[in-house]
Amino acid sequence: MTPSEAVATRRSIRQFTDRPVDAAILRRVLEKAQRAPSGGNTQPWNAIIVTGDELARITAAIKQKAKSAPMGEGHEYDIYPKNLDGRYEDQRKAVGRAMFDALQLKRDDGAGRIAQMMKNWDSFGAPVQLFTYCPKYMGPPQWSDMGMWLQTVMLLLREEGLDSCAQEIWAMYGTYMRELLNVGDEHIFFCGMAIGYRDVDAPVNNFDVPRMSIDDVISWRGF
Repeated sequence: MTPSEAVATRRSIRQFTDRPVDAAILRRVLEKAQRAPSGGNTQPWNAIIVTGDELARITAAIKQKAKSAPMGEGHEYDIYPKNLDGRYEDQRKAVGRAMFDALQLKRDDGAGRIAQMMKNWDSFGAPVQLFTYCPKYMGPPQWSDMGMWLQTVMLLLREEGLDSCAQEIWAMYGTYMRELLNVGDEHIFFCGMAIGYRDVDAPVNNFDVPRMSIDDVISWRGF
């Protein structure tokens, strides 16, 4: 698979099969991903990769927490800015509408939409989760480094025929996630990433996710 093919076929998968993921493949991906760029070669990312009984333990605990605190508890950063507007908010709403349309969930079907959201805690059926964190003193440049590393991981997963879904939603319970993962409070929990093989027939994996034209986001100067 070429880099272009990996980029073109990567998408946030929200329904996985139960096919196991070979640990050797994951190790190969993560070893290659260590070549991801970072400012000053700081490599600020840290991760815990879980499956099996350990993932089941975390899943059960976070689902119980979500029932008692459905709006989140102990989050250490805002997943979206409070003043998100303009084209940024338009794009966020558009992908949500497209997903719910694919699932045939109407706007007034609150229970159905909540049920879909709750699937996050089951990692959308994926057998593997990658949880990431970094030292609290790290700033925006290091957070962007983590993003570059995560993108590298996602593209390398595609090269291996695997799929993923980056899930910042786990940060709604950031302090609790650190407790579950036995990560010290000198760190900040960043996100999860579901990893597995996509269900190719699931409508939620096949709806169109439009991207803006480069002419709307890029200015060309001096060419």
